[in-house]
Amino acid sequence: MHAAAVRLPDRTVGLADDSELLRFTTAGSVDDGKSTLIGRLLYDTKTAFEDQLDHVQDVSRRRGDERTNLALLTDGLRAEREQGITIDVAYRYFATVRRKFIIADTPGHIQYTRNMVTGASTAHLAIILVDARHGLVEQSRRHALIAHLLRIPQVVFAINKMDLVDWSEARFREIDADLRAFVADLAIPAITSLPISALTGANVVERAAEMPWYAGPTLLEHLETAPIHTQHDPDAVRFPVQWVIRPQSTQHHDYRGYAGQVAGGVLRPGDEVVVLPAGRSTRITKIEQGGVSLAAAFAPMSVTVHLADNVDVSRGDTLASPRRAPRVAQDLDAMVCWMSERPLSANGRYALKHTTRTTRALVSEVAYRLDINTGARHAGDGPVTLALNDLGRIRLRSMAPIVFDPYSDNRATGSFVLIDEATNETVAAGMLLPG
Repeated sequence: MHAAAVRLPDRTVGLADDSELLRFTTAGSVDDGKSTLIGRLLYDTKTAFEDQLDHVQDVSRRRGDERTNLALLTDGLRAEREQGITIDVAYRYFATVRRKFIIADTPGHIQYTRNMVTGASTAHLAIILVDARHGLVEQSRRHALIAHLLRIPQVVFAINKMDLVDWSEARFREIDADLRAFVADLAIPAITSLPISALTGANVVERAAEMPWYAGPTLLEHLETAPIHTQHDPDAVRFPVQWVIRPQSTQHHDYRGYAGQVAGGVLRPGDEVVVLPAGRSTRITKIEQGGVSLAAAFAPMSVTVHLADNVDVSRGDTLASPRRAPRVAQDLDAMVCWMSERPLSANGRYALKHTTRTTRALVSEVAYRLDINTGARHAGDGPVTLALNDLGRIRLRSMAPIVFDPYSDNRATGSFVLIDEATNETVAAGMLLPG
């Protein structure tokens, strides 16, 4: 059979086209069971393809595994399968009758911190796996701190491998207490702990008979009901212009539209907007999507906006609400995750890509390197540098004004990347700070 989908169970029948989409990421130390958990979700919700399952079963038999190794559904790279670890970000999709999901299975090794930052940057929720035998370890702390830095509003600690501690309630309570003590100062809005076994499926999709002492939801039930936080103020309109549409045909000689993706707020015909960074004011006359007029547009819709006045608007400009205007500056404070093997130091020059604007920028200062195990800031007596996978605070001077919000207010307008123009390598992912 070729790519024949397994029949969906009752929980996935009748999925509405407008069902909610929850993006979540998985993280944890090596061998905590991240890939197995994702494979279990795909398997138990019957959203894996039959030919994929046949292949995984065949590989598991040839490797001598006692059970079907569901981690192979996500560990797609040959190097990962040979080593039994995850070294890339694997994105997977599944759905139930209540909700659609996009999963980012991120690496556990310390040298792949940059991969976790990338995979978690758009997540509504993070699942951090903890081995019930080992409890809270260095990587658990690291991933919780990264989730905090990336402003992920919900964190689920999945206490995995409960089958290897005899389904002990006392062990679960002990680990839960340690976790909550550690994250108390991180100000993560919502923390949940769940006892599971990804290997057996206990409390992943189906409730575990082995743990009658646990009365909370299964992991899937929690994912289906977790709130999807909309981070943006509906009045804080943000519309980075990606393309100016000017048809060349005589039939549409007076057509001028501005295409892009809504990054915040709600746009409506008749609303007053300001074109930044120049500061010119005008009014929205029409909003289109696929040639159809809309009464409103909101994130993350891609639309074309028409304006009342023939103002100068170019790619990289931003339409914003004058009452909730973003910041405009050339001197920028940011936290960055350094992604290049060549270290970052002060006076480095890079291309800065922010929303739809690309300009050049100078790293004027590296303030400190963050110890992502403890949260300590290392400034040192001499110049501070950032090596591969390091996180730190820097100050940038851009050649052109940047229209932004702090990352804590708006991920879309508060994030950026730095690019080495000589190699075209993305060397850093950054989060803009209030300053």
